[in-house]
Amino acid sequence: MKGVLLLAVGVAVGFVAAHQLAKTPQGKQFFDDVDAKARDFGEAVVDGYKVREAELRAAADGIVSDFTARAR
Repeated sequence: MKGVLLLAVGVAVGFVAAHQLAKTPQGKQFFDDVDAKARDFGEAVVDGYKVREAELRAAADGIVSDFTARAR
């Protein structure tokens, strides 16, 4: 129980500190940079997922085509 309380206090202190930091021009720039990097990372993950999905669909289509050709 003590660990959960310490975690909650740490989160609250971190939130207050980040909120105060975001009020400064340097803090705002820092959080804007972090946000941009997080968005870039998310876009890279989505792009990678779409490329891999296309590869798997192409492979599956090839298997279905082979199976259909042999069944005839």
